[in-house]
Amino acid sequence: MNAQPIQAVNDFVVKFANVNGSGSASANELFAKAILRMGVPVSPRNIFPSNIQGLPTWYEVRVTEDGWLGRRGGVDLMVAMNPQTWDADVAELSSGGYLFYDSTRPIPAAKLRDDVHVIGMPLTEICNAVYSDPRQRQLFKNIVYVGALSVLLGIEPEVIEKLFGEQYRGKEKLLSSNVQALHLGRDFAKEHLSWPIGLQVRRADKVGQRIFVDGNSAAALGAVYGGATVCAWYPITPSSSVAEAFQKYCAKFRVDAETGQNRFAIVQAEDEIASIGMVVGAGWNGARAFTATSGPGVSLMTEFIGLAHFAEIPVTIINVQRGGPSTGMPTRTQQADLLSCAYASHGDTKHVMLFPEDPHECFEHAATALDLADRLQTPVFVMTDLDIGMNQRLCEPFAWDEARRYDSGKVMSAQELEAGKDFGRYKDVDGDGIPWRTLPGTHPTLGSYFTRGTTRDAYARYSERGPDYIYNMERLVRKFKTAALIAPQPIVRKAPGGAGRGVIYFGSTSPAMDEALVALAAQGIALDALRLRAFPFAPGVAEFIAAHDEGFVVEQNRDGQMRQLLMNELEIDPARLVPVRHYDGTPITARFIASAIAQRVRGEDAASNKPAAPRGTEQPA
Repeated sequence: MNAQPIQAVNDFVVKFANVNGSGSASANELFAKAILRMGVPVSPRNIFPSNIQGLPTWYEVRVTEDGWLGRRGGVDLMVAMNPQTWDADVAELSSGGYLFYDSTRPIPAAKLRDDVHVIGMPLTEICNAVYSDPRQRQLFKNIVYVGALSVLLGIEPEVIEKLFGEQYRGKEKLLSSNVQALHLGRDFAKEHLSWPIGLQVRRADKVGQRIFVDGNSAAALGAVYGGATVCAWYPITPSSSVAEAFQKYCAKFRVDAETGQNRFAIVQAEDEIASIGMVVGAGWNGARAFTATSGPGVSLMTEFIGLAHFAEIPVTIINVQRGGPSTGMPTRTQQADLLSCAYASHGDTKHVMLFPEDPHECFEHAATALDLADRLQTPVFVMTDLDIGMNQRLCEPFAWDEARRYDSGKVMSAQELEAGKDFGRYKDVDGDGIPWRTLPGTHPTLGSYFTRGTTRDAYARYSERGPDYIYNMERLVRKFKTAALIAPQPIVRKAPGGAGRGVIYFGSTSPAMDEALVALAAQGIALDALRLRAFPFAPGVAEFIAAHDEGFVVEQNRDGQMRQLLMNELEIDPARLVPVRHYDGTPITARFIASAIAQRVRGEDAASNKPAAPRGTEQPA
């Protein structure tokens, strides 16, 4: 070996290269959870194909005692189980890294690298000798390599066995067979492999009270706590598990204990258009309703979204973003639906968007979106993405204030109508642009109105008069300005001593950005940072940009869509906002961000004329 083997304790990246449908997913997740149970934070990411079975899949686990939860970039240990991707997988290994593979069939020397440490183990041969059933051979091969890795890396077997016990409680046959496979791998590794290797897991206490959960489950639970009783949806990757989790939680929390009757309605519609139509209808009737979808679904929903905006009907849409355009990359992550959601539908239309950074905020923002939709009487988007939605992540435990009451906004009661309170469905009486509404059936004769997606006056009477149209459109502008004040506000972090440059980021870029800021500071590059949490932009966003000579905008799309929104909505000079864009479908890394920003800063320091904005180097899958 021409390079020194990597030596690291509780700070490395393991990547599993498998075939989709081989049963590897549960074994790889077991590996990650075992390290987590030893008190060492992990950040796993499942990289899978959009077909059902047979194509390559990867599972990347970052082991990080320092607690960095963003993707790091680079691989220290490659578990290469897929001959189809062998060359690319081996090439991705860092020099001095470790290559673990099934050596049942010899690998030509030309297929190996002399700067990595090669660990061969005849996994297929071992399983063929023990198991007669072909499916068992395949499934248990995954557990066997987990057992071998536990020896090589120092993972405590008792922890893995406890996880088996939890998973197969009451299924003793499955429990014993998995434990057997685990020890097959451990026994072989102890007898035939050189161990331990330079990468080691050591018990720590760095997890604390944090929980390990995916963003889609968190958003679904947030919808339950936020008062949602109706969900209409159509299956689409990567959002389907939101509705599935909502159904599971409703079965637990929304069934009448005395009668056994469901206090919720979940409809899998025939398509996305039907699903949003149902949600609009439910919202108009006073139910808290939502749908979960992704970019292609939003495209189909836009006409109904425009209706909800102009008729002023509460609607919540959880958009778990994936690669685009068209059907794009269904199983890859991006932040590329910003413009399509901000301006969904035709005409002068703008929508509220929330940007959760992790599962904890998925829970919070889902509940908040339902409140905002009711208060503002408008569609509200929760803009998560595949990286947050489908990957398990460490985050703070969810919290709910039992004293919290749902914010239904301006809903006129039967008593107020009886008392003669003036009801103009689209009349601004408070100066915030938000009118009063009534719910169907509120009063037998008063408070009714006719609503549609065409022009009307303040009392919901059909009108095509220019002054009536202008009144309504200007009122909607005032309502949008109100939204900027009551939506989740941005979070600002000042560099010690302040900085002349700033960086703006949002959503799933947050974990990588946290790490990148530390790396840049170590290079002497100080940045003030602002994390966006909502659109429309709070007044503090414009103030932040104005306070800095230059601002970087970090996002995961080709066109710099957030940068465009900032320029359009705040009338910012484009020269003041430098794009840092990553869009290959993999989560952005701290290394990518730090490299792109450092390149720009050093270029400015070295020359009086600024070079073109950097894009950095795209990371392979």
